Amino acid sequence: MNTTERIWLKSYPPGIPAEIDPNAYRSIVELLESACDRFRHRPAFANMGRVLRYDDVDRLSRQFASFLVNELGLRKGERVAIMLPNVLQYPIALFGVLRAGLTVVNTNPLYTARELRHQLGDSGASAIVVLDNFAATLAEVLHEVPCRHVITTGLGDLLGLPKSALVNFVVRRVKKLVPPYAIPGAIRFNAALRLGARKALPRIELGHDDLAFLQYTGGTTGVAKGAMLSHGNMVANMLQASCWLGTTLREGEEVIITAIPLYHIFALTANCLVFMKTGGLNVLITNPRDMPGFVRELRRVRFTAMTGVNTLFNGLLNTPGFDRLDFSRFKFTMGGGMAVQRVVAERWKKVTGVTLVEAYGLTETSPAACVNPLDLPEYNGSIGLPLPSTECSVQDDDGRLLGPGEVGELCIRGPQVMKGYWQRPEETAKVLSADGWLHTGDIARMDEQGFFYIVDRKKDMILVSGFNVYPNEIEDVVAQCPGVLEVAAVGVPDEKSGEAVKVVVVRKDPNLTEETIRAHCRANLTGYKQPKYIEFRDSLPKTNVGKILRRELREPPKTAA
Repeated sequence: MNTTERIWLKSYPPGIPAEIDPNAYRSIVELLESACDRFRHRPAFANMGRVLRYDDVDRLSRQFASFLVNELGLRKGERVAIMLPNVLQYPIALFGVLRAGLTVVNTNPLYTARELRHQLGDSGASAIVVLDNFAATLAEVLHEVPCRHVITTGLGDLLGLPKSALVNFVVRRVKKLVPPYAIPGAIRFNAALRLGARKALPRIELGHDDLAFLQYTGGTTGVAKGAMLSHGNMVANMLQASCWLGTTLREGEEVIITAIPLYHIFALTANCLVFMKTGGLNVLITNPRDMPGFVRELRRVRFTAMTGVNTLFNGLLNTPGFDRLDFSRFKFTMGGGMAVQRVVAERWKKVTGVTLVEAYGLTETSPAACVNPLDLPEYNGSIGLPLPSTECSVQDDDGRLLGPGEVGELCIRGPQVMKGYWQRPEETAKVLSADGWLHTGDIARMDEQGFFYIVDRKKDMILVSGFNVYPNEIEDVVAQCPGVLEVAAVGVPDEKSGEAVKVVVVRKDPNLTEETIRAHCRANLTGYKQPKYIEFRDSLPKTNVGKILRRELREPPKTAA
């Protein structure tokens, strides 16, 4: 054990073991069956007023698995895409696919035809479950991909009569959210469940090495790649996160707000799997971008936990009525997916009384690698400490381990690290070294106590006259300027300095001026870090999860200093 490893172990919060027992569950299916047996009559998932208990999830997912095996004839290892937002059909499809011994290909419902064509073709998915709202996109590419079976579903299909019929009518006929499509041979989700109920599901043995997910990366810097996450990877990360939460969670009593889509690795593990192990209730938010509607949903439930990204928390804080919610049972908030800004974290603590705990992970790490202690009195700006059974290091470009305070690439090693990229050995070799280190592409440093701090992404770093400028730092400073709602910083070409800093700002105060921002930056940033270009926009481009798409902001600047 080297010196840095000893620092990490000393830094673990009291009561948290340094290692997990990865053999506690052989597969995600064993976890599901254990939870359904222990918490059979407890609520498991809620959406739009309907609640599924654990025994409902057990029964319906078994029926769906039986349909896939007995009716479609799918065999262990085949891939099934799930193209659903946060609706009750998602967990049923998810666990049904896994119980059938198949591999889940989580698919963003907002994909364009080009993106969907690539993912279905690359994964070789044999079947897909798709919401009616997005089936027109699927119909456009279906003849170009190997997908043989299509299961379609309406937004209200699992809400029960008469609500299901009413919701589907409003979505299709009143709001006209379902573009016309034709997919010959497609079967409805509820029909699939009925067919599956007719035959018993054969027992399919699964172990740690079996592939559970092809979890595609965002593809913002090139072709999207499928991270191969095994049952062992996912079980390990669930156990690591559960270990970290320790006695914070009370079995059968927790209510977590799940606004991040379950097809995203963050919510999939942190919300769905971790809270299933403890018999918790996942309240599924189908459209978190409707902030007033989101707050109305929060008003109906006494929640105990929430996960999200910085933009989600910022949006809630700026939505009327959020500050008047009942936070009496609220225990913890976890932020990930992108950097949490100090100004947002501090305001969150003031409004809710709960510290916004920052975590760090990647699709390639199932996803969690580092988390801050839950008993932090306030936001500390770090991504926390490595989870149990996880090694983290900061390395230079030659693979040399760097000491506390030195800046380099964050590397991770542990049982949650993916097996590699699907059918891309060359890409796998670029990020996974022979000794098991995953090279994250994130620039980081470690302090003397073993806490890690993300400085920025390698690809997002701005080089101004030979000086490294990290967008996270610029954004954190500008976000503290009164009148700023959101901000993103990018590098743009500059004849004199090679690159220059550009910030794109969304105003909270319509009277906020460029000069006010410049004065704030002059007081808080050294010369080469100060933005040369400032642009105001009505909104920032984001992914469906809420990450800011910096690449779309690298357009010719509009306002020069």
